[in-house]
Amino acid sequence: MLCRNCLRATRAAASRPAIPLLRAGISSVTRSATYTTSTQASVRHTLQTRLPALPTFRTYSTSSSESAAPPPEKPDYLNEAESTIWDRLVAEFEPTELVVQDISGGCGSMYGIEICSPKFAGKRMLAQQRMVNTCLGDLMTNWHGAQLKTRAP
Repeated sequence: MLCRNCLRATRAAASRPAIPLLRAGISSVTRSATYTTSTQASVRHTLQTRLPALPTFRTYSTSSSESAAPPPEKPDYLNEAESTIWDRLVAEFEPTELVVQDISGGCGSMYGIEICSPKFAGKRMLAQQRMVNTCLGDLMTNWHGAQLKTRAP
């Protein structure tokens, strides 16, 4: 049984003139219209035996306490509302990066939030933003809008 790529190569070889196959030190094998299944199998076997073995890599795991990055340090320039948002997001998501900014000119009706958290890994952007909306839901009822930028590390 041949794989899809071998079948394609066989069909392509039948439609073109003989071309030397120069792979892994094999110089005398040619592709031609008279290729048979046994010839293909012997060429495949020769290629597999002459190719160098790929190195194996070991994977190491670390405990979560060693790999956990410390939460970002809370800036001292945040106002009271920004500080409340910051605290909730740090408690819920344990972010590696976090930016909270009142972008409404100081009235507190719109906030820009950029957050990078390992809890977002494997989730799409919409799911990530819904997680943030759920966390800040009761605060967001009084806002005009929010700019959310979420990502996984």
